[in-house]
Amino acid sequence: MNKPLRRIAIFCGILVLSLLIRDNWLQYVRADELNSHKYNRRVEIERYAHERGDIIVDGKAITGSAETEDSDFRYKRVWKNGPLWAPVTGYSSQAFDSSQLENLEDGILTGNDDQLFFDRTLSMFTGEKKRGGNIVTTLNGDAQKAAFEGLGDKKGAVVALDPKSGAILALASTPSYDPSVFAGNSMKDSDNRQKLLQDKDKPMLNRALRETYPPGSTFKVVTAAAALENGLYDDIDAKTDSPLPWTLPQSTTELKNEGSIPCKDASLREALRWSCNTVFGKMSDDLGNRKMIEQTDKFGFNKEVFTPVRADASIYPEDNKPQNAMAGIGQASNRTTPLQMAMVASAIANDGKLMQPYMVAERQAPNLDPVYTAEPEELSRALSGENAQKVQQMMETVVKDGTGTNAQIPGVTVGGKTGTAQHGLNNSEKPYAWFISYAKTDNGSPVAVAVVVEDGNANRDDISGGGLAAPIARDVMKAVIDSKK
Repeated sequence: MNKPLRRIAIFCGILVLSLLIRDNWLQYVRADELNSHKYNRRVEIERYAHERGDIIVDGKAITGSAETEDSDFRYKRVWKNGPLWAPVTGYSSQAFDSSQLENLEDGILTGNDDQLFFDRTLSMFTGEKKRGGNIVTTLNGDAQKAAFEGLGDKKGAVVALDPKSGAILALASTPSYDPSVFAGNSMKDSDNRQKLLQDKDKPMLNRALRETYPPGSTFKVVTAAAALENGLYDDIDAKTDSPLPWTLPQSTTELKNEGSIPCKDASLREALRWSCNTVFGKMSDDLGNRKMIEQTDKFGFNKEVFTPVRADASIYPEDNKPQNAMAGIGQASNRTTPLQMAMVASAIANDGKLMQPYMVAERQAPNLDPVYTAEPEELSRALSGENAQKVQQMMETVVKDGTGTNAQIPGVTVGGKTGTAQHGLNNSEKPYAWFISYAKTDNGSPVAVAVVVEDGNANRDDISGGGLAAPIARDVMKAVIDSKK
């Protein structure tokens, strides 16, 4: 063979060898990566080739699947009363992926999770078509409905917890949206989603988990807990050292109380009953910023919470003395989610023990066999049992004959705290109405609730935690209690 032909033969041999190496690299080394790549349409086609498993509330599916027209994706997700359940489930869309439980539990719902390997293998031999598993939630359908209907056309959120276990019983956010309207991949689905994203009222924002608000006077139960835990006071009926007027530290500004309520040297019980700013502002200042942060950390502040859906961190900040005093009454840079304030009420109702909030009770294989069952988990000891019971007495006085009487339930002991949180530059915006509470029965406390209402249509003077938020909390607690009868 002459020299030029030999060179060509060697070059062609190198090309063939390169192709073989490349082919084997793709087929064996990168096979798993390419099979699961987000731009591999075959993966998406397979994902929607069978019915998705369901999300379950009270033993009934709140989701389903429907056949798609004019698409190579055979099935799409549908919801039963989507706006009611969207804050719990999130969405699952052929075009826009998924969120919340639909995203975090996608492996079970599609049937692709490693926990379902045996079920998938068995179906290959039996010839059964592939099916997704189910997610059984901790939600109470009656409580969720009471929360959603109570909020009505107002902006706001409700979270209800089982204090003993941490199970989430209700998680409502309004305004809401129907995830079914963009579950497909048509232009109409895209337009529907774009309208929701552009809506100034932000219906796709989960206000229960992803919005932080100034907690207002509901935070005073945390300040009271800090005072009891640190020995600043131990008798809730003894007078406090609380002059009136009281001037903010390092300032000439006097802290004001609402109306002509009896706040001078008021006891802890009376100060909470009438929501005395001066008493709790001075209390926070006496404790100092470090001790206030330590107490809030025990309640779950300053870190994200996973339910398993992530909730934004609630913040009690490092701050100077006047700001710390204001943070002690739930203002200044103090910011919290409704979930966090439900955790505060829950820990107090549970004699100081804070449980990890969770909303997935069980994961099921397609044949309904459980592959995971939740176990309650203690998150922290927020305060001692003795001090928790003292705060309970104070909160029960608030509902019995204080600012929270609208939360009363006949034959049931209810503890609560109202809040009207100011916000905006120089408090120019309409305040938020808050209420946190728990209910007691003969078997302990089955429910703790936090409600926040952003009612931009109400008259400013009509906005109060006791007036707007307490009736919603009452109805949610009653729904839980009635469902257990």
